[in-house]
Amino acid sequence: MRYIEVIIKIFDYLHIKTIYVNFKLLPFKDALKLPIVVSRKTKIKSLDGKVLIVTKVRTAMIKIGFGDVGIFDYRYERTILEVKGQIIFKGTSVIGKGSRICIGEEGVLELGNNFLIAARTTIICFKNIRIGADCVFSWENIIMDTDFHQIHSSGIEMNVPEPILIGNHVWIGMRCTILKGSKISEGCVIAAHTLISTDLKAKQAIYGGSPTKIIKQNITWN
Repeated sequence: MRYIEVIIKIFDYLHIKTIYVNFKLLPFKDALKLPIVVSRKTKIKSLDGKVLIVTKVRTAMIKIGFGDVGIFDYRYERTILEVKGQIIFKGTSVIGKGSRICIGEEGVLELGNNFLIAARTTIICFKNIRIGADCVFSWENIIMDTDFHQIHSSGIEMNVPEPILIGNHVWIGMRCTILKGSKISEGCVIAAHTLISTDLKAKQAIYGGSPTKIIKQNITWN
C-alpha cells in the first residue's frame, strides 16, 4: 500500500502542469530542476508574469495545491493560479489546496522562507504584498492590496492600491481579512475572523476583532 501511495505522489509531482509552470515562469536552467510542483487540481488562468527564486534552487521546494485540512472535500476543490506580475520566493513554500493566487500586471508578491498556507486562502496582489519568513496562514483568509474598483472625489482617485507588509514568524488564524495598507509586526498571532486595515505596530502580540485590538502581548508561538 505504501508503494502505491509513493507512485501516486510521484505522478502528482510530475504532472504536465508542473512541467508547464516551471518552463513558462522560470529561466531554463532553473526550470530543469522542477523547483515548483503543481497539483493536478490546479486551474492555471494566466502565466504571463514571472517567478524569481532568490535562494538555492531545489527540486519541489515550492508546492502549489498540496496539503490537507480534514474539514474540506478536496474532490471538488481547485487551486487557482493567475500570475501576470511577479512572485519572489525566498525559500520553501507550500500553498495549500483550494487556494487562489492572483497577481496583477504591476503586482509583486514576496514570500519568505518556510511559508505555509493550510488551505483555501486567497491572495490578490496588484501592487506589493511582502510576507516574511516562517509565516503560517490558516484557511479561508483573504489578503488583498487593492479595492479593484476606483472611487474618485473631485477627479482624484481615493482608493489606490497600497502595499501589505507582514513580518517574520506571523500566524494568521482562519477567515481573516487583510486589506491594503496593512502592516503586521513580527512574532504576532492574528485571531480568527479578524479584519486588518491598519499598522499593527506591537511585536509578539495577539490581535483580534473588528476593529482590531491587542488581546495579549509578549507572546511566543510554535
